Amino acid sequence: MPPSPSGVPAAPPAAAGPETPEPRRRLHPLSPLLRGLRYVVIAIAAISWQGFRNLGPERWAMAVAGVAVLVLIGSLVSYLVTGYHVVGRELRVYEGLFVRRTRAIPVERLQSVELVQPAIARLFGLAELRLEVVGGNQTEAPLAYLTRDEAITLRRRLLNLAAAAQPAAPSGVAARVAADQIAGPAPVGAPTGDLAAPATDVAGPSERLVHVINNRDLVVSQLLRPQWWLLPIAVAVPIVDAFFDGQLGFFSVASTVTAVIGAVSAPVRVLLGDWRFTLAQAADGLRIRRGLLETRSSTVPEGRIQSVLIEWPLLWRLSGWVRASMHVAGVRGEQNQQGRSSLLPVATVDVAGQVVATTLPGVVLRDIVIRPVPERAKWFAPLRRRFLGYHLGPAAFASRDGLLTRRLMLVPYGRIQSVRIRQGPLQRRLGLATVFVDVAGGGAPGVAPHLDVAEARALAQALAEHSRAARRSTAAPTGGTPAAPTGGTPAAPTGGTAAAGPTDGASGAGAPTAESGTTAEPGPLAEGGSRPGADDGQAPTA
Repeated sequence: MPPSPSGVPAAPPAAAGPETPEPRRRLHPLSPLLRGLRYVVIAIAAISWQGFRNLGPERWAMAVAGVAVLVLIGSLVSYLVTGYHVVGRELRVYEGLFVRRTRAIPVERLQSVELVQPAIARLFGLAELRLEVVGGNQTEAPLAYLTRDEAITLRRRLLNLAAAAQPAAPSGVAARVAADQIAGPAPVGAPTGDLAAPATDVAGPSERLVHVINNRDLVVSQLLRPQWWLLPIAVAVPIVDAFFDGQLGFFSVASTVTAVIGAVSAPVRVLLGDWRFTLAQAADGLRIRRGLLETRSSTVPEGRIQSVLIEWPLLWRLSGWVRASMHVAGVRGEQNQQGRSSLLPVATVDVAGQVVATTLPGVVLRDIVIRPVPERAKWFAPLRRRFLGYHLGPAAFASRDGLLTRRLMLVPYGRIQSVRIRQGPLQRRLGLATVFVDVAGGGAPGVAPHLDVAEARALAQALAEHSRAARRSTAAPTGGTPAAPTGGTPAAPTGGTAAAGPTDGASGAGAPTAESGTTAEPGPLAEGGSRPGADDGQAPTA
């Protein structure tokens, strides 16, 4: 052992012992009361009507009190046996009395972390943390309830661990956010004053405001739902029935009440859920804050969005409004069964383009020029044929469909899981095929329907090449948009049916002659036609 400068032998270095495990934490003491209150209300509603008539006031009150006590005791026991802590790169949640369960959630599998504050929990400054993971069909181990500061701190810690486990973004998200804060232009449609400042309900890294929904536009958009057209008919039915029969029938009243509830519930649910919808970008991902009675604040880490769907309802076109939703693998959708989450409840096309550019880097909405399907596709979609088509862009695949409500599906090449070609009996007879572009998490695929067989095969191969190139670019980031496969966008196959988007009166270089009667449709959301030169005028090849 070498001596020290003072002549005294140096002490051996201390052995690195195991890291002291973080102690388990419990939920907030008020959690049993808040969680049990929901079940108490359900139990009271279940026994109130029939039980009050059969038991009488005193016995009914005793039954309600007994149910409330049992529910609260169960909630208290659940609180005492539930705990959580972060171990390494995992969040571990412990629960169960007779059957102990331990859930270990790796941060690498996190798709979204949502902070929810129901109306009653907000009164006590509490919040619920919901974790969405890859492959999950429900929220993974929700932590209800924590103090708001604890929930924010835990969410920030998990997102930081998840970000450290991912490869660095090609463009550097943190640098981009900082640059945007210093010299970036104000977001399109963003309000000024207090609304323009980043919301204060989420602490953490600095963020760049992308857009805040105008609540007046949200209300008007919900009043333009087609369900409202049924209300006059529903109200007129009992009036006409009473006029001819001389009395108001039960079924007439029931049908009216059902129609009114059905027409009102959906818009009210959207208004309560998307009130003051705020979209921002931070170094740890995309942040969404919304809600009136129950506020929600969710963070989607960068690169977890599998696809974006933009819809253009018929009644919104006079106002130039669209709406957008996103599919994140493992996240439960609230508005439909496709697992989609709201990305933009209502906004103009320009705002939608800005949001798309933020969520899917490299995608320019107004540069999308749709390639139409062949004329013989009218045998499958006689009314929708001229709205069907696809676009093979530099960063994402786009497909369009819809007659009354126009839909544009955007799938980044790096999120493509598989490409399928399907051909039914009638399609084989007409020489057509449909291409499906699948994404992770069971989301709705991008579909290019009723293409010429040669074009469908060429499109499938081009999508596979673009997907491989995007994944290689993600694995070894070099900056910028992922490069296209070697050779660029291939030329069209002989006899192909895809036409270019020649709004300037000339087809692109190398574009094949379109089938008789087939013309390029204007951009899917552009007003007054697509932009000249937006498309390369070439179709994919095999």
